[in-house]
Amino acid sequence: MHCEIRGNLVCSLNKMEIKYHKQLAESGKWFELSILEQMGNIGSEVGRAAKWQGKDERNFRGAVERALELFDLTLEDPRWRGMGRWREIATVRMLFCRAVEGDNEYKTSLNDLDKYFLQFAFAARKNI
Repeated sequence: MHCEIRGNLVCSLNKMEIKYHKQLAESGKWFELSILEQMGNIGSEVGRAAKWQGKDERNFRGAVERALELFDLTLEDPRWRGMGRWREIATVRMLFCRAVEGDNEYKTSLNDLDKYFLQFAFAARKNI
């Protein structure tokens, strides 16, 4: 199942091939990060996507693809399986795809998601 294609960008609901974060995935370092750190890193890419949306298609596409990779790596983390946390990550990934496509069904924009993820980055920095 895939979301719509907008501007040749597919925001897939299926797992994406790891292209940007291969070393992070293969080394297992991603799976050593806390949920706060993982979500904060996803949020960095979501923020970049929000910044470039409608301004620079190449930078926007890159940020979207990197965010999706980090979402997928986080969803593969066995620590979050069988927990409400996994469902939350999967739901936010779907909302991200919808926001990228401009779908307003859930009334969630990339800027809204950037604010959501910012809280994880703050918490990770404070080591909560």
